[in-house]
Formats: sequence, structure tokens, C-alpha cells
Amino acid sequence: MNQATQAIACAVLFGCCTVAEAANGGSPSTVMGTGKTLYIAGAAGNQVFCLDEVSRRISSIGLPLPPSGLAFSLDKTKLFVTCAAAESKVCIVDLKQQRIVGIIRAGHTATGPVLSLDGRVLYVCNQFDNDVGVIDLTAWSGTAGGSTPHVVPYKAYQGIGREIYRIAVQREPVAADITKDGKYLLVANQLPASRADVEFVRAVVSVIDLATRKVVKELQLPNGSGSLKDIRVSPDGKYAAVTHIVASFSRATTKVQFGWMNADALTIIDLSRMEIGFSLLLDEPTRGAGNPWGVAWSEDGNTLAVAHAGTHEISLINFPMLLTNRLASAKDHAKSAKPVLTYISHYEGMDPGLPFLTGARVRVKLPEEDLGPRALTCVGHKIYSANYYSDTLSVIDLDAPIPKAESIPLGPKPEMDMVRKGDLYFHDASLCLQGWQSCSSCHPGDARVDGFNWDLLNDGIGNPKSTRSLLLAHRTPPAMFSGVRTNAEAAVRAGIKFILFTTQPEEVPAAIDEYLKSLKPVLSPHLVQGKLSQSAKRGQKMFRQAGCADCHLPGLFTDLKSHDVGTRRTFDNPTDIFYTPTLIEIWRTAPYLHDGSAATIRDVFTTRNPSGRHGDTEGLSKQEMDDLCEYVLSL
Repeated sequence: MNQATQAIACAVLFGCCTVAEAANGGSPSTVMGTGKTLYIAGAAGNQVFCLDEVSRRISSIGLPLPPSGLAFSLDKTKLFVTCAAAESKVCIVDLKQQRIVGIIRAGHTATGPVLSLDGRVLYVCNQFDNDVGVIDLTAWSGTAGGSTPHVVPYKAYQGIGREIYRIAVQREPVAADITKDGKYLLVANQLPASRADVEFVRAVVSVIDLATRKVVKELQLPNGSGSLKDIRVSPDGKYAAVTHIVASFSRATTKVQFGWMNADALTIIDLSRMEIGFSLLLDEPTRGAGNPWGVAWSEDGNTLAVAHAGTHEISLINFPMLLTNRLASAKDHAKSAKPVLTYISHYEGMDPGLPFLTGARVRVKLPEEDLGPRALTCVGHKIYSANYYSDTLSVIDLDAPIPKAESIPLGPKPEMDMVRKGDLYFHDASLCLQGWQSCSSCHPGDARVDGFNWDLLNDGIGNPKSTRSLLLAHRTPPAMFSGVRTNAEAAVRAGIKFILFTTQPEEVPAAIDEYLKSLKPVLSPHLVQGKLSQSAKRGQKMFRQAGCADCHLPGLFTDLKSHDVGTRRTFDNPTDIFYTPTLIEIWRTAPYLHDGSAATIRDVFTTRNPSGRHGDTEGLSKQEMDDLCEYVLSL
């Protein structure tokens, strides 16, 4: 079979194209490099770009699904590409031939692939299955030996490169890295997994012992931590860095200055003790560093780079100086008779980041045309960022006396329609006073939930409510649990005024409206090949029998009305009634109820179901309750 015939066979068998010249952008979301070649995942274009850094020549490799993560084989001749979907795939790409030579099944919305040190196992974060997949690569000759397998139908790969085990973690694993001794996998869970009406609510980093394939530790980040995006182990193996937001969810949202609502953080994990070393804020007192995303270490470990997706910047941190500053600051605090008050003093458990970063960090503003840096990689003495909204890369020379970013287009400058503009505005912290946060800070993951209660000013002070998903918000008025906004359009404009604390031209909220309207539900991980399981089918009958369908009518699964469901609490007004939320995609929007007091759907039907107002479920057997929950979680 000649190369042309192989290319055609690959396209037919795997539903993809091969190399394409002068590829158009495609929302670059991940970047990795080897030698002088960079590989960039184009999430919107279902392709991986191949960029020769010297000649700037670009080609692309077509994929069957949107790429979400990249990992090299040990010999750097293959690329493992996670392609995210309800039934994800891991595409094995031969880099010399620039074509797919194998496909392996993965879980729901696979991302963050990590190769074991011996190259025999690939670990994949299955975001919506809340677990890590273990893929055995040993029988696939192309991985261990570097040879190219024959192009064969997908079914022939079953049992060769395949997932052999799942390791449960807390909630929405989105990134992972392996320790330098190969013993542990560190997994960043994007969201908290607890109820929201408690004192401590935070996401965690799961530590997996790879020998036993068990989670042996959950590293507790500072209270309010969420929206974890990336985690990377330092070249010397002593530390790991994880990016996240810290929400001051216990305070009324009366202002945004000084990180009063959301601040932007970096946590350093001490791997010698496998404990949190310290956490610090990346913001300055009057200048937020909204939405930290990707993180990368320089090859010598002296520079730690952080992408600020919301303010379109890269922070370059002198890591040895950071450690020195922190030690000096700790000694000063120990000598002080009084507590040291800083602009972040209201974040309990957080170190004063400003003194640490003073002199140790340079904030590099990206060129005007580079928007939304999400992923970073270091090749040689250069840092590269993948800029999601501009279809560009930025490159920063670490040896330059004054670091400056250069823009590298991945194709013609993209024309943004209203939906794309709205997507950008929703994630753009530069729309916020001082750049502290964006809409996505409280609605991460395509405008869904952050897992916290917030005391917003639209219905008084002292009555916090759980963050609602904005999926279908424009079709299910009114907005907010208390219904104080007549529709989603009003809520968007109020959010800009009272949460971002700015005034924007009408184009901005109008575009955000179009973006939110464009959102589509994601298939539930509880479905079996896209259909209800037998348990869910039984639960569907229970749903009707228990009276749940009286308020959650099939279709949008809401009656668009408010009710007294018996969950009023002391901080609510005596006359408060609460809007019936849609149950579509309810599986990913925990915690539940207006106050976030139900960590699970089962809690909604049991411990938080006074007098059966969420359905007449008191007499259900365990099996019937299991079936009911399975049905609701399948919607």
C-alpha cells in the first residue's frame, strides 16, 4: 500500500483528513513542542496543527472529534491526542507521516493525557465520568518499539490499546501530571464536590498511587478554591504548581476591588511531603489577574509561567526568588506581634502573595491580536501560549532582557460572529473593574456552575444562593432562584453592572445573549450509548408516580413557575418561594436546591425533601430510589 492509498484508507476508516496546508485557526486549546516543531490542538476545527517554529510553515492533521489534550510517546515519534465527546477517543498520530495510525476508546470528555515513565500506560482524565482511565499500550507495537502498525479498521484495535481500569476521583478531573519517580499521578479536579451551604467548600488535587491504582490523598486547597485548570510537576521533581480561583463566597458581593469576590491563585505542592506547600494570589492590589489557566515550567525550573486567560497576559515567575521571598516573609510574620493585614487578608489560609511576587514576577501583556491564552509549553528558552479566541500562538524569549510576546498566526485572522464574540466576552476579565474576574469565574465549563453559594445583591443581603447553570436560561425565564430578573437578558445586563462593576456598550450583553443561546446540552454519562439504561427506564415511571413531573414537565423539565418546596431557611425571607429549575443536564450542576444544601440528587429526594414536596418518595425501596435517581441523572 503506497502512502497516498494509506492516507485515503486512514481518512475512510477513522473519519478524518490528513495533512492540510495553511490550515485555518480552530480555537487552539493545548500546545506541546519537541525540537523546533510545535503541536497545537485546534478544538473548534477538529485538528492538530504542526508548526515549524523556524520557517513558520503550518500543516494540520484532521481528527474525528475536538482535540482536548496532547501527550508524546517516549521516543517523540507519536502523539496521543484525546478527542472529547460523550464517547471519547484517543487518536494515535504518527508525527513523521502526520496521520492517525490508531484509535482507542476513552470515557466521557477525555482530556489531560499523561504517559507513564516506561511508556506502557496512558492515563486519561475522563472529566464527566469523574475518573481517570488507565489505558494499556503494551500490546500496541507502535508505542513501545516506535514502529508503525498497519492501517486496520477500528474494531481490530479493541483489546490492543484499550482502557483496562478506572480510578474514581472527586469531580471533573481536567488535568494531571506524573511525579518524576513515576509513583504518583496528581489530578486537578475542576470543581468542589460538597454541598455549598457549609463553612468549607473547595476543590481538591487527588493523589493516585500508580502501583495500587488508588487515591491515597486528597490535597485540600484553600477554602473557596475552584476552577482548577492545569497542574504541572517541576523539572527537578520537588514541586507541582496548580492554577485556580479562590472565591470569597461567604461575603456579600458589595464590591469587586481587592479580590473581594474572586481572586486568582497559584498553589505550590511540596512533593517531598506530598502536601500543600503554600498558596498565593497572582493579583496585585488594584490589578486583578483574571482566570489563571495554563502553567508551564522552564526546562531549568527557574521560571514558572502562568497564563491569565481573562486578562490576556502571561506571568513569568522567578521560582527560586519566589521561594526566597516566601521564606523571608514567613520570618517577618513570625517576628511580628500583630497579624499582618494585606489586601488578601479576607482569604483565610492564603499567604500574602504580593510580597512574595514583588521582584519575582513579570506580567507580560500579549499583543493586541492575541486573546484568551489557555495553554502553555516551554521549548528550549521560549514559552509558547495557545490563544483560544484569536487562533494564534504567542512566544516569549526567556533570555530577552525585557520579556516581550510575539504573535504567530495559525491561519487568516478569524472573523468573529456574535456567538464567538459572546464567548470571548463571557470569558474576558478585562470587562471587569480592575480585571479581577469574568462571567466564567462563577460559571466555568461553558457557563455552568462553580459549586458555591453567592450572596448577590439582587434580592437583598444575607441570603446566599447556589450558582445556577446558564444552559437554556433564555428559554426558561425568570432568571435567578428567587426570580428577581424577569429573563436571562435582564440578568446578563445586571451581571455586568453589579458583578463586573462596569458599564459596557449594548454589543457586549447582546453578544453574550447569543453565546448563551447557542449552548447545547451535553449527553449524560448515565446514558448507555445515548439511551436510557434499564434502571433509568424504571426510574422514569417512578418520576411520574412520585409526582415529580407535575412541576418538571417533559420537554424543558420545568413549569417556569415558583413554589414553596419547604426548603426556606433562617436567612431567607418568610415569604420566599423558589423557581423550578430545568432538570436538563442536572447531572453536572450539583449542589442542588436554592441554597446548595443537597450534595446529590439522592439528598434532594431524601434528607432535603420535607413533606415530599420534591416528590412523594418516602415509601420507595432502595432499588426504586436508585432507579429514580438514575433517571433524573440521565436527563
